[in-house]
Amino acid sequence: MERGDGHRVAITGMGFVTPLGHDPETVWSNLIEGVSGVGPITRFDASEYPTRIAAEVRDFDPGDYMDRKSARHLALYCQFALAASRKALDQAGLDPSRLDPDEVGVIVASGIGGMEEIERNHAAMKERGIRRISPFTVPMMIADMASGVVAMQVGAGGPNYAIVSACASSAHAIGEAAEIIRRGDATAMLVGGSEATITELTMGAFCQIKAVSERNDEPERACRPFDALRDGFVMGEGAVMLVLEELEAAQRRGARVLAEVTGYGATADMYHFVAPHPEGAGAIRSMRRALEKAGLSPEQVQYINAHGTSTKVGDVAETKAIREVFGDHAYRLAISSTKSMHGHLLGAAGAMEAAVCVLTIERGQIPPTINLEHPDPECDLDYVPNRARPARVDVALSNSFGFGGHNATLVIERHRDGGL
Repeated sequence: MERGDGHRVAITGMGFVTPLGHDPETVWSNLIEGVSGVGPITRFDASEYPTRIAAEVRDFDPGDYMDRKSARHLALYCQFALAASRKALDQAGLDPSRLDPDEVGVIVASGIGGMEEIERNHAAMKERGIRRISPFTVPMMIADMASGVVAMQVGAGGPNYAIVSACASSAHAIGEAAEIIRRGDATAMLVGGSEATITELTMGAFCQIKAVSERNDEPERACRPFDALRDGFVMGEGAVMLVLEELEAAQRRGARVLAEVTGYGATADMYHFVAPHPEGAGAIRSMRRALEKAGLSPEQVQYINAHGTSTKVGDVAETKAIREVFGDHAYRLAISSTKSMHGHLLGAAGAMEAAVCVLTIERGQIPPTINLEHPDPECDLDYVPNRARPARVDVALSNSFGFGGHNATLVIERHRDGGL
């Protein structure tokens, strides 16, 4: 197979605002040490909820990244996105405001957007009338506002929009941003996802469909992908942003290339509102398409960061899909679900896990799937249980699957100066 025509896409910066930390070193240390970011919910009184745990962002001060006036008028998911964007640009050494405005675009994905603002202003209206609705409600709640805010704040005037595909949102965003660069519509893209949905309504809604773990007495052990005793995912929050650049442009300015995005697959299950196809049909096509676009055979992949949410049906379906795509090689692959530590960041999950793939390639270690104590017989692959593993990884694949049957797969490869 051969790679398609178009520009090569480098990753030159990453920014984190997550339950495991706000910088690459802290995030990586916690991942490798198997530290869980899950704990009791503090955002609201969850004492009457079946689920009272989540992976919250801690020690976040918006004043470190924006002026106080801006912070007052921005929803939390926008604050997270702007902070992560500034961090990513700092690592990349890129200042969009010094470039032609068309050169740098922004895509910030979000599965839900400013949910806390919807809830807060609805409550104000019901209690005190329509005049108590904030005039900032619309810009604070809509899912595309983070992309707009980031562009305004950093001076990026290229392609700008949001992608919403539930838990696949930011994986789709990275894939689409890479395609924008490949076809020459931008030199660089600031791309990722942001979510802030640890709210009364959102948590209550997920409780009602029995999707979230109720292991409230052991929060750190609640998210247990591929384990026979798993009982649902753990809600997370935060933002992860990446700087993607056309490779030659990045090299001309002396940027350090962290890795390359070489493949992207996107499909639909055509099956159910919230359940994946039981045989992983859409996931199979997504992975195969990503490998085809990257010009790779399945045997060239060494690591998969699994979608691995810790749900009964989802983990089995993904396992079946991996077995179908990779055949016997599936049993030689290292696979882990880092959601076991950082929780499910919904619209930011794909960006978080793509970034983990980059760090895995850079650092030579594979993060574990923690809490894998009673392996599910239907999930019979190597999920790197409980302890990190030294390994050289040149090719990593990241899966993201969302409610509605949305599937996205990214291929992340080690950068080689002489060509991949």
